[in-house]
Amino acid sequence: MNGIDKITQRISADAQAEIDRVLADANAEAAKIAAKYKSQSDTEAADLAAKNQKAAAEREERLAGTAQMEARKATLAAKQEMVEKAYALALEKLCAMPAEKYMDVLAGLLAEACSSGKEEVIFSPKDQKKVGKAAVEKANKDGGKKLTLSKETRPIKGGFILRDGNVEVNCAFDTLVRLQKAETAGAVAKKLFPEG
Repeated sequence: MNGIDKITQRISADAQAEIDRVLADANAEAAKIAAKYKSQSDTEAADLAAKNQKAAAEREERLAGTAQMEARKATLAAKQEMVEKAYALALEKLCAMPAEKYMDVLAGLLAEACSSGKEEVIFSPKDQKKVGKAAVEKANKDGGKKLTLSKETRPIKGGFILRDGNVEVNCAFDTLVRLQKAETAGAVAKKLFPEG
């Protein structure tokens, strides 16, 4: 080998060594940068996963709270419906009493409700025919009143209306039950649903 070949080989070997060193440095730098970004990516992925998990837990909690509220509303609506049915049943039982007992109840209410004792008593068409006269006579006899049976009737379920001139006192059973409901609904609900 001559001198030029040796020099060329040596330059080529030195150049290859420099290329290998630069390439090794570049690969090391690339690996370092890749590791840095991989670490950053892993951290961000973990943070994002934690945020998503927290958001999912919060959403689940909100949905569970909403479901509980809807369940409470449905339960309350069902309880209110049962209380309404209890008062409807009470009204039905009042109107369905045996005639003699019904007449006694009406006479007692007439004696209590009248103020002057000279009022006119208005019944439903059915009650006027069945028990009207007897209830007015019994209230007058037992209470020393001078109530009169009106020829007029009203579309009420049971009970009566007292009229003294332009003043009327509504003692219809549906009105009396509605007034009692306003005062006693809480107690009735506690009786029907003692647990809560």
